[in-house]
Amino acid sequence: MANFVLRLPATSLRSFSISASSNDSGAVPGTSTTQNGGPVILELPLDKIRRPLMRTRANDPIKVKELMDSIKEIGLQVPIDVLEVDGVYYGFSGCHRYEAHQRLGLPTIRCKIRRGTKETLRTLQLKWAQDSNRTINVLPSPAQYHE
Repeated sequence: MANFVLRLPATSLRSFSISASSNDSGAVPGTSTTQNGGPVILELPLDKIRRPLMRTRANDPIKVKELMDSIKEIGLQVPIDVLEVDGVYYGFSGCHRYEAHQRLGLPTIRCKIRRGTKETLRTLQLKWAQDSNRTINVLPSPAQYHE
């Protein structure tokens, strides 16, 4: 299995589409029930990743600072997990790594992207809330992400 990194321009992107294929037919993964829709590693602009859980806890500032130092020295070693639903990217892990990239002024972050449905998104949000003993709004409106 090969990993590919796609770097996107830091300019304002209104919409974009990404596809990858590991088979000989060149078909887009996830468009056929016979293909394996496994995760893909890509660089995404930070402003294209919605963080539906970001207001539920504060990050440890010491851990963020340590990550910033490490990222400056050797780059990000572990991509954050992102769920793509209908062309929208939702980040559920890597809060400290995401904040470190923001504070460093980096325009993109390496992501492990899995495709899912709105139901998958709801399930992940509810599971995270239950595991963390927190309450959250399931599927907040898009306006809440642009406050």
